[in-house]
Amino acid sequence: MQIVEINCKTILTRASGYLKPVCTHSLNPYTGCGFGRSSCGVGCYVRFNQWLTRGRMWGGFVDVKINAPEIYLKTVGAEKRWAEKRNQLFAIFLSSSTDPWQPIEKKYRVTRRLLEAIAANPPDSLILQTHSATICDDFSSIARLAEASDVRVQISIEGDRETLPGLPPPPCSLEDRLVALEKFSHAGISTVACLSPLYPLKAPEKFFARLAQTGVSAIVIDHFIEGDGTPDGSRTFKTPLPAAMEAIEPGSASLAYRDKIVDVARKYLPVGISQTGFAGNYAS
Repeated sequence: MQIVEINCKTILTRASGYLKPVCTHSLNPYTGCGFGRSSCGVGCYVRFNQWLTRGRMWGGFVDVKINAPEIYLKTVGAEKRWAEKRNQLFAIFLSSSTDPWQPIEKKYRVTRRLLEAIAANPPDSLILQTHSATICDDFSSIARLAEASDVRVQISIEGDRETLPGLPPPPCSLEDRLVALEKFSHAGISTVACLSPLYPLKAPEKFFARLAQTGVSAIVIDHFIEGDGTPDGSRTFKTPLPAAMEAIEPGSASLAYRDKIVDVARKYLPVGISQTGFAGNYAS
């Protein structure tokens, strides 16, 4: 793993494309991701972003934005005014192209320091997205932020399988992520389980009943088709993920499978689908 400390000039990126209905700004404390070689990295759409990777192997590098909290405090006022001029709530998505609680966070604590900076000048809403139960390390800071801002904790849980044959293991166990959802939801913080990307499910009814028991507010079901930034999933079809899914359950690499799972999930919880789900729009 190549680790490089960098000083960023900006940290709040104005949303465009897929994120535009979700938030006004994204915030990424790192470039690259230490989870890139785990199962979530196999189908990660960011691996195809040549502007970010600059020819480097996904999962083989992380750029640490060591001055990110200072840049946030320096620029947040202007970005907040930018959102207000457009009659939009100032909404931050942390993070869109990396995991804020990846392994290197335990050393650098950029995300932790960013949460402290955000608390000093909070947005109207803050979405925290991760694949890892390590988010619980910052439970106290997030709970305090939730008193000043509309905070939503979103934890990616691909399904009721730890992994798929032929793919590497996940960055965090399924049970640990379920327990993390419980911890935040039981504290009164809005939580969402994101099946992103959706894996073939062994026992859908049992799985969604378990998710409902965690106290989550909703579920987002995000199939790689319509979820990887292309309408037909063409990016992900270049990876081993679709074949691994089809080997477990034929037809699961299709939107018809997603729609079947959505019908089951809605028996238990409100469900959002892909982009509209990440934007906080759910239906029962």
